[in-house]
Amino acid sequence: MRALIFLALAVIVVVVILPRVTAWGRGQMAARPARRDELVKDPVCQTYVVMSRALRSEEGGDVVHFCSRECQERYRRGERRA
Repeated sequence: MRALIFLALAVIVVVVILPRVTAWGRGQMAARPARRDELVKDPVCQTYVVMSRALRSEEGGDVVHFCSRECQERYRRGERRA
């Protein structure tokens, strides 16, 4: 009886779990979106900020990144340099 239970568990592992583990190892599982952690430059204070943490605005069709709300507001007022 114990051998039958062990055999059933082995079949479940081979049929259900093993293909998922090997597919994950080959990268065929649902891929996570790539993180965009490149550095971007704040046009006001010239500070480099990681893109995922920067504030983003669209100005004239261009995307502009800021290190803080203060720099974002200064940019909107026309103060381009610190």
